[in-house]
Amino acid sequence: MTQKPDVVELLKGQHERIRRLFDEVVATRGEERQACFHELVRLLAVHETAEEEVVHPFARKNIAGGEQVVEDRIEEEEGAKRALSALQDMDVDSPEFLDRFAALRQDVLAHAEAEERYEFAHLRAVTDRDTLGNLARAVQAAEAVAPTRPHPGTDSALKNLAVGPIAAVVDRTRDAMRKAMHH
Repeated sequence: MTQKPDVVELLKGQHERIRRLFDEVVATRGEERQACFHELVRLLAVHETAEEEVVHPFARKNIAGGEQVVEDRIEEEEGAKRALSALQDMDVDSPEFLDRFAALRQDVLAHAEAEERYEFAHLRAVTDRDTLGNLARAVQAAEAVAPTRPHPGTDSALKNLAVGPIAAVVDRTRDAMRKAMHH
């Protein structure tokens, strides 16, 4: 019987999927690029929301220097949210999109590396396997109801809980409409 992934394994797996989606966006064009970009935006939005609601509060309290580690990650996440918001309104095949997308890619991949090095590794060192598993389930629950688009300014658990449910309904309605229009 295999164990369910712990929160570090879960989030690192998502980082790997994010890396692949960045590659897919660059390697495609037109509607295929738009679909890959939309999937990337959705994954980044739910991933960051869950980290802000579950992982960061736990890290603040439980790892050495947790407050600064989390503040650094939140600053990076906010920059990515702003960049993603700007990219969503652009033509995915335009040179400006590709330039901005390349900068976003570099920033997001550096952010993921910093999370893995400064936050996740320390979480694993100070947290038992059961707690890491419970955190993984909490992250999955948060992702199930998270907004599917970036919302700059919602960088804490409290802000996500205040704005997130409304934003999630709006985002998921837009997603359903987009899907219906393409079928």
